[in-house]
Amino acid sequence: MLYTIIMAAQDGSEGVVMAAEVSLEDSDICCENDGKGDEAGTEQTSQTDGENSSASVPNVSNGDDSDEGKEMVELKIIWNKNKYDLKIPLDGTGAKLKEKIHTLTGLPPAMQKVMYKGLLPEDKTLREIKVTNGAKIMVVGSTINDVLAVNTPKEVIQQEVKAEENKKEPLCRQKQHRKVLDKGKPEDIMPSVKGAKERLPTVPLSGMYNKSGGKVRLTFKLEQDQLWIGTKERTEKIPMGSIKNVVTEPIEGHEDYHMMAFQLGPTEASQYWVYWVPAQFVDAIKDTVLGKWQYF
Repeated sequence: MLYTIIMAAQDGSEGVVMAAEVSLEDSDICCENDGKGDEAGTEQTSQTDGENSSASVPNVSNGDDSDEGKEMVELKIIWNKNKYDLKIPLDGTGAKLKEKIHTLTGLPPAMQKVMYKGLLPEDKTLREIKVTNGAKIMVVGSTINDVLAVNTPKEVIQQEVKAEENKKEPLCRQKQHRKVLDKGKPEDIMPSVKGAKERLPTVPLSGMYNKSGGKVRLTFKLEQDQLWIGTKERTEKIPMGSIKNVVTEPIEGHEDYHMMAFQLGPTEASQYWVYWVPAQFVDAIKDTVLGKWQYF
């Protein structure tokens, strides 16, 4: 390129000079294009490297990393005629399950009655209570607004009943109850464990007396949220939500058994009395019928 420019200066050929200049400009353009090509190549290489780098970056966590590597169990949650699919670690507790149900349904844990072969304990894992894959978990409960709207009268009744109890002599000494208790402990009554607390058995509580002295059994139909009170003559199917209160008192001289009343209406006349209830089931009966939210 330099030689062409010198020859153009010796013969004064303007055309050659221009050609040389054009060639020089073309050369500059080529060089410039080459430079741009190099830059483009570099940029393309960088983009490709960036894409490869991006492709190698793992997916963003969706918050379930804590469950990775854990043995999972798939459950079918049934609440308010709705069904929800839920996958949860088998070693998760009942309390953790309630939190998951809250996320699915909006039902606060304190308002939930969760049933799987009885009332599901919060402090035990699903493995410990032998929950199997595909198990159906029944949930009963209302939202806070529903409870405030519907159950405020129930809370008032509970307070009034407790106030009346404090004014009276022990229930087991009252004449109306003595005539039943004086019959003595039924021979076929279920065994009791004083000072213990147990979950409801999978079979009905039987062998107890009612107010008329007849035999009575209690069956807790958790799937229907009903209490069945059975006698020789008939079986009353009572929605648990209609039971306003549960009154209990240990039987003097037999403190491992209780007398218990289910408040079916606003007055004492609407109490259904059951005698010789094993003490270890008293708290479980209250929790099942009234729900744990009664303590809040």
